[in-house]
Amino acid sequence: MKDAPAAEDSYHYQIVARAIALIDAPGGAQRSLPDLAQDMGMSPAHFQRVFSQWAGVSPKRYQQYLTLGHARRLLSDRLTTLEASHELGLSGQARLHDLFVRWEAMTPGEYARRGAGLSIRYGWFETPFGRALGMASARGLCGLAFADDGQHDTILAEMMHRWPKAQYSEDAQAAAPHVAAAFAQSGQAQLHLIGTPFQIKVWEALLQVPSGEVTTYGDIGRAIGMDRAARAIGTAVGRNPIGFVLPCHRCLRGSTGGLGGYHWGVPRKRAMLAWEAARHDAAPQAQTGKAAIKGT
Repeated sequence: MKDAPAAEDSYHYQIVARAIALIDAPGGAQRSLPDLAQDMGMSPAHFQRVFSQWAGVSPKRYQQYLTLGHARRLLSDRLTTLEASHELGLSGQARLHDLFVRWEAMTPGEYARRGAGLSIRYGWFETPFGRALGMASARGLCGLAFADDGQHDTILAEMMHRWPKAQYSEDAQAAAPHVAAAFAQSGQAQLHLIGTPFQIKVWEALLQVPSGEVTTYGDIGRAIGMDRAARAIGTAVGRNPIGFVLPCHRCLRGSTGGLGGYHWGVPRKRAMLAWEAARHDAAPQAQTGKAAIKGT
């Protein structure tokens, strides 16, 4: 993912992130395009072009998706009520139009060994949501964590600590195909879920939530037969090791439309939700792919 389009996406996200901060400032929601462009040090035409290329809609339209009320509208209009049974072989909807996400979970015994015998290769990549650490085993993408400036060492140490006995090697070339597949809009992405059996149940449920839609902690609980375990479910969602692909950003607190937290920053969560909703609305006729469980 070191190619020009990926680097350009990441650069555009940095511009968008700065614009989001300005929009979030007092009175920012009403700011005009020329005002925003001036503060960004760009001409209005250039700013509009960069923003629209990344978001799929104009800055003015995107502002509507960023409002806090948008989360409540998503709950009202696009709430995914997950099936109450989550069985091996169940097919659900993928996160992007023609992308199939297949996953394989490590066994409880493998998890208990804390990564012993597992070889993980990693590298840093440009993505549509900024710079990210990508990690892959022989079985698929097992880690994707976003980092802002100055966070790279901390993020790498944190991800390695999750599987402390694994063997790590910096090998961006080996991890690159898995990261590229995760952000593709067609084809197939292979995930290797490394977590406790309970965490994996929660993450499997998240994989059933389509792009542009949301779910709640309560719905996830009902889907996995643990509707009174909201706190534990919230913790499992927060421990998601594969950002964006395991779409914990699509999980909201409940009827209030609260965004809840996000391990890689709530502003990034809002940007992801708005990015997906805008693209969903821009292509309502697009078919949604399916996700399939390869094994647990």
